[in-house]
Amino acid sequence: MTGGTVVVLGKTGRNFAAGMSGGVAYVYDEDGNFASRCNTTMVSMDRVVSTAEQHTHDTADWHVGESDEALLKRLLHDHHRWTGSKRARELLDRWPESRLKFVKIFPNEYKRALIERRERRLEAATETTRAQVATNQEFATAK
Repeated sequence: MTGGTVVVLGKTGRNFAAGMSGGVAYVYDEDGNFASRCNTTMVSMDRVVSTAEQHTHDTADWHVGESDEALLKRLLHDHHRWTGSKRARELLDRWPESRLKFVKIFPNEYKRALIERRERRLEAATETTRAQVATNQEFATAK
């Protein structure tokens, strides 16, 4: 996988995420054994936290601009609406418990790129602020 978003509602085979360099996968780990089937050479495995917990972070770091919980719920709702999936409906109906069994698979390089993008944005904002302060000081001195 090199981009996009995927939600896996069933069991995966062994070596999941081998070569995964982009995008994000959310895997429903019903039996709790997904870690033994995931190749973590290029990815990290994170739990899907609630939107409230994730709001403590800069939203620019979020995959496609949504919290993991909001994105995952939206994708499940869409899947249910488009296909009538009973599995998706059951997961949504038991969301507080279901969310805890989802694992977020996040490529390390993609995570690094998001962090670098945030740092560049912060540096640019700092430079803009410095330029505005200098302009204001010049204006105040000229009076």
